[in-house]
Amino acid sequence: MSEAGDGRVADAVAGHWVDRIAPRGMRPYLRLARIDRPIGWWLLVLPCWWSAALAATHAGRPWPDPWHLLLFLVGAVAMRGAGSTYNDIADRDLDAQVERTRSRPLPSGQVRPRAAALFLVAQALVGLAVLVQFNAGAILIGLCSLLPVAVYPFMKRVMSMPQAVLGLAFAWGALMGWAAVFGRLDAAALLLYAGSVAWVIGYDTIYAVQDIEDDEIAGIRSSARLFGDHLKAMVASCYGLAALLVALAVHAAGGGALAWAGALAFAGHLAWQVRRLRPRDGLGALTLFRSNRGAGLILFAGLAADTLARGWMP
Repeated sequence: MSEAGDGRVADAVAGHWVDRIAPRGMRPYLRLARIDRPIGWWLLVLPCWWSAALAATHAGRPWPDPWHLLLFLVGAVAMRGAGSTYNDIADRDLDAQVERTRSRPLPSGQVRPRAAALFLVAQALVGLAVLVQFNAGAILIGLCSLLPVAVYPFMKRVMSMPQAVLGLAFAWGALMGWAAVFGRLDAAALLLYAGSVAWVIGYDTIYAVQDIEDDEIAGIRSSARLFGDHLKAMVASCYGLAALLVALAVHAAGGGALAWAGALAFAGHLAWQVRRLRPRDGLGALTLFRSNRGAGLILFAGLAADTLARGWMP
């Protein structure tokens, strides 16, 4: 719930600059774009960076293209904001029934739906401006991501595991980094995408643990509810599949020792999360969910270090 009636959102980062120094009139829109919850855009950009690093390895380049990495970062922030705004417009009535989400700007009345729609368009235009910086193949692949993004908010009403559709959308960057270099998709990119989808399903199932009780009352479906007593085993299965597919992607791209070290450390972090996971422990689930930024950065560090090491080799 919001604190002190000031409009802060339940799962926002405590003491975030949005709540401290942003102009008051902008705060509801920054919250709508999830700027006060940066984990979202981190999880969106990391598969892009993994893909860019693997593409650099496969192309024999000494490092991932810094310009591409920056574009992916800007695009991730913009499209995370646009996707979240779209999701909140579609879910505003459901969000009002869930403790964690009823403090969001739309269900709490801080932003009207029409203003949110205009804000959505503005963010999408920023994302489009980023996308057109890439080659034609990457632009086409990027536009295709709009399909899972468009249907995801409605999946929690009709399917028991909407996290699968979220995975299709949030893992799309695993295709983009490769396409930005080669203008096409190869086995390594497809394997990385599949692994990223499994990773998303795993971490978003952990995230959904926070809402199990309210979701049951409101009739909202989630993988956390679907897995029930088998939650821990199913998250372990998702994470195990993610680690395996990422390893296969590293192999297909021709990754070296440092890339393999990054993949192994990534798998170790996922295993640590499974060991710490406790069903019905909402606060612990949020902490584990947020820790996936660290897991993703560990993998990126290994992949990027591998390209850099090759660049220094005679």
